[in-house]
Amino acid sequence: MSTVHLFMKAYLIMDQRISLKWWLHILLFNLLFVFSLGEVRYVLPEEMQRGSVIGNVARDLGLQVAVLEARRSRVVAEGTSQLCELDTASGNLLISQRIDREELCAQASVCILQYQLLFEDPLQAYSLVLDIADINDNSPVFAAGEIKLDLVESTVLGRRFPLESAHDPDLGTNSVREYKLSPNDHFALEMSTQINGNAYPELVLKKALDREAQAEHVLKINGIDGGSPVRSGTASIHIRVLDANDNVPVFSQRVYKASVPENSAIGTVIARLNATDPDEGVYGEITYAFSHLSEKTGRVIEINPLSGEVRVAGLIDYEDDITHELDVQAKDGGGQASHCKLIIDVIDVNDNKPMIEIKSASANVAEDSKPGTMVALINVYDLDTGSSGRVTCTIPDNVPFKVVSEVKNYYMLVTDGILDRELQPEYKITVTATDAGSPSLSNVNVITILVNDINDNPPTFTQSEYNANILENQPAGTFVMKVKAEDTDEGSHAKILYQISRDTHSEASSFLTIHSETGELFTSRLFDYEQSVHFQIKVTARDGGDPPLSTTCTVNVFIKDQNDNAPVVLYPAQTSGLITEDMVPAEAPRGYLVTKVVAVDADSGHNAWLSYRIITATRPNLFIVGLHTGEIRTVRAFMEDDEPKHTVVVLVTDNGPETLSATVTVSIAIDDGLPVLNELFELADESQDSDNLTLYLIIALAAVSSLFILLISGVFYFKLCRRGYVYRSPTANLPVFPTAYCPPHFTDLSRCGTLLKDERYDSFLTTGSWRGDFRFGSNTDTDTLKQRSAAYQKNTLRRVSTDRASLKVRAGAPHTCYVFK
Repeated sequence: MSTVHLFMKAYLIMDQRISLKWWLHILLFNLLFVFSLGEVRYVLPEEMQRGSVIGNVARDLGLQVAVLEARRSRVVAEGTSQLCELDTASGNLLISQRIDREELCAQASVCILQYQLLFEDPLQAYSLVLDIADINDNSPVFAAGEIKLDLVESTVLGRRFPLESAHDPDLGTNSVREYKLSPNDHFALEMSTQINGNAYPELVLKKALDREAQAEHVLKINGIDGGSPVRSGTASIHIRVLDANDNVPVFSQRVYKASVPENSAIGTVIARLNATDPDEGVYGEITYAFSHLSEKTGRVIEINPLSGEVRVAGLIDYEDDITHELDVQAKDGGGQASHCKLIIDVIDVNDNKPMIEIKSASANVAEDSKPGTMVALINVYDLDTGSSGRVTCTIPDNVPFKVVSEVKNYYMLVTDGILDRELQPEYKITVTATDAGSPSLSNVNVITILVNDINDNPPTFTQSEYNANILENQPAGTFVMKVKAEDTDEGSHAKILYQISRDTHSEASSFLTIHSETGELFTSRLFDYEQSVHFQIKVTARDGGDPPLSTTCTVNVFIKDQNDNAPVVLYPAQTSGLITEDMVPAEAPRGYLVTKVVAVDADSGHNAWLSYRIITATRPNLFIVGLHTGEIRTVRAFMEDDEPKHTVVVLVTDNGPETLSATVTVSIAIDDGLPVLNELFELADESQDSDNLTLYLIIALAAVSSLFILLISGVFYFKLCRRGYVYRSPTANLPVFPTAYCPPHFTDLSRCGTLLKDERYDSFLTTGSWRGDFRFGSNTDTDTLKQRSAAYQKNTLRRVSTDRASLKVRAGAPHTCYVFK
């Protein structure tokens, strides 16, 4: 529907009797509708019903209706009330509140309302101008319902008496056009024009008055406007006929002009009016009063009825009215009066702070927003005029935002840097608007902006590497340790799930399980220290972002030994039905080395420290075994009544919390033909024992002093050399015997490649002093033993000692293995 048709329909609703002249007037106004330079102007009458269509904005701007809602369009007012609204579904501009031209624009000849059609995405604004046309919706009203005049009966014919004109807030033809006086014989009504062009009625005496004939005259005056339909107002004129008051007060000026700054103090003198009356007595006493003074103006301006001083009576605001036009009446004691015009110009001062209105604000902005992203749309304006109405908008420099203006009085708050929620999750932007007045005034508004999190931070473990210890033989599901990762993001981006990294080249990743939410690690199998003492896994922490971010830490798990292996006897070998006999010369002295029990324990540390003691012997006091060496020596020299063969049962125990043990049976035969070897006995020399004790103390002191360095070196070396497992002895120089005497799961670490499982050795070297221990260990008969003894006596037997033996040592192991050739 076109704008002209809309006006026609509205006027038909209001009154079906609108004249053709009025329609031509409205059509002429609508021809003033313009659409240029982003401005749309509509001419509409006042008092249209709410919901009435002013015009179709989309069609007039050449836009699709769907664009209005897609670009988040709306109509905003600049410092005035919101009288219209936009229907984005149809594109129509609708009346939202009552529009009263007289209330909005008073007596202004042109009533213009300025609005902005605002598009937010992207930002664009069009100017909407509403030209409010006047309709005849007000009747003329006289300020006083009764006009009183006192006339002297001697008043000459043709004397004119100005009357107060009726007031009609409508304009043009809708205002007062004529006055009519009720029929009478003495008075007529004529119109007179003031300097400013305003017409007012005057009562003219046409017939001489005779107080004695008629002392009072009551007339009716009607003020009629030129609207259609015609509206009128009536006042009563009460005339008393008096004697001798033949002069009317006269103002010194027909029009007074004055000015006053707004916000002037109450009582400030604006102007002084002066009227004179040459009459004497009560007829020369003049009183001043305003005519047609509105209630609003009466609250801010007053006149002294005796002196004629016009003063400030209330708050004068330039933004309410820039000019006050007042009719002033001077009346003498006889009731005769004259009128003048007082024009007061209000001088604008910078008394209004700039206004800041947030038209659109995004309370949240993503931390990865690109520079230039609009966060808020700000409307800044000032009700003052001139330089006092020019406003600038600023924000602090220490924030990653800036203000940009592309449309008058509108500023966009946009990002101007990189946002990081982890550094600052919230900004309180202080927007300052400052005018150019003197002195300048400013206003502030605070916009709170929350920075939305994105997944830009991977989880971080509290340690890059964790170390855990667990005893071997613990059941599956045993708690090992807890790893913890933290994420500086928030919400789902900070929710961390843990998992063990699956390495295709290592089975260690299956040794443990992990609770995906708490990071607690549990065993998934039994561990055997003798098979593995250390393994390493990777744990990955992954957050809940999209895409997710992750990080990895290393968990080193060290298996701690338990005393779960009993000692194993290597020598003498115990086979079913066959026990090796050890030969000892009958002439052997006290302390003679008979043989040596050699045992090992697969455990480590204290659990592998072995102790030896005899639990059963043919002769209880004949042999003794070394507590830690396992060497069996004679306690005394043999006597004739001693048995030729002896059986000694030796108990081997470890040093674990719960002791494990093994027993070995040693068979010893006394042979008269064997020579006594000096290297195989030791004298019970107290001085030598004392020397040995001193030596042991020195060695122990040196060992304790270097324990810390050796421990660190051993751990480092242990990480580099994890290739197998070895028999360990409680002493550092324990020999390694052929693999035929070793359990099948032990490994030969000699690396010489010359030992086979089926090889047998006739000679064994045991631990002891530098003298070296030598025994025969075969199942041959006595003749063979004698032959070997003879061969030894003939120096055909090779002497083996610890300082001449070829030995292979696994460096760094707590138990040393020797292989003799």
